[in-house]
This record gives sequence, C-alpha cells and structure tokens, in this order.
Amino acid sequence: MSPRAVLVGPPGAGKTTVGGLLAEALGVGFRDVDADIEAAAGKPIPEIFFDDGEDHFRALEREAVASALASFDGVLALGGGAVLAPATRELLAGHTVVYLSVELSDAVSRVGLGAGRPLLAINPRATLKYLLDQRRPLYEEVATVTVVTDGRGPEEITAELVAKL
Repeated sequence: MSPRAVLVGPPGAGKTTVGGLLAEALGVGFRDVDADIEAAAGKPIPEIFFDDGEDHFRALEREAVASALASFDGVLALGGGAVLAPATRELLAGHTVVYLSVELSDAVSRVGLGAGRPLLAINPRATLKYLLDQRRPLYEEVATVTVVTDGRGPEEITAELVAKL
C-alpha cells in the first residue's frame, strides 16, 4: 500500500486545501499528518511545541509520516518541516511526491500572521522567508512533481495535478 500522492511544501502552499480537492478528484481518501500528530499527542501542535519542544514534535512527526507512508493509499499531506528529517526524505524515495511551491508574498497572504503556527509566532514574515530558503532545496530533492501555486486558486492547482498524476 502506498499513497497516490504525497504533498510537501511550506506553510501557505495549500497542502491541506489542495490535498482534499485532489483526493476528491481521484476518488481516494485524504490524510494530513499534522492531524495524525495531534490525535496521537492528544493536543494541538502549538501546545506540543510549547509544552514538549520542537524536538519532541519532530519525533512524533517522523513516526506519523512513516506510519502513513506504509499504511495509507490516498492523498497524504505532510507538515512543512517534515522534509527536514533525513529518515523521512529517505522514506519518500519511490513515492509520488508533489512539491507545492509558493513564494514569500503569496505564502504570507495565505498564512496570515502565523496564528496557530508555532514557528511563525515571532516575526512571521522574516521567519517564513527563512523557512522557505532553508527548506526549498529539500522539497526539490524529494519531489517527483513540482507545481507553482503563486497567484492560482486551489481548483486550478488541483486540475493541473490530476493531469500530471
């Protein structure tokens, strides 16, 4: 069993929105690893970060990604930082990985000022720029398909993905 598509990208790329639409278009289920982590921890991600620290969150994330890749056959959305773990990047090899690319201005307008996003709590714009710069090479490394999302609606992005998949 293997996901039909695994969506990666920074906050604001549209992984959850496009993922749900793509799953519907393909007639498969949708799963968001962040929701899996919250269910396993019994609390929202911001609370995991603040109560237990980012390292603990990343450990939960690695476990959730590995489990989902091995047991789920729909459209899977990973958290923006999941690709930071070398073990996760290795697990993604052989999967159809879609990198939803977004530039800073669109990402900022989509995520707002980071409400509910612990890494964006302080100076969201500068932090988001740093995250984009840091993670872009990792997204590109794991991607089998890249879709530019800037200035486009979720339906248009989904249509492009359906055609490519």
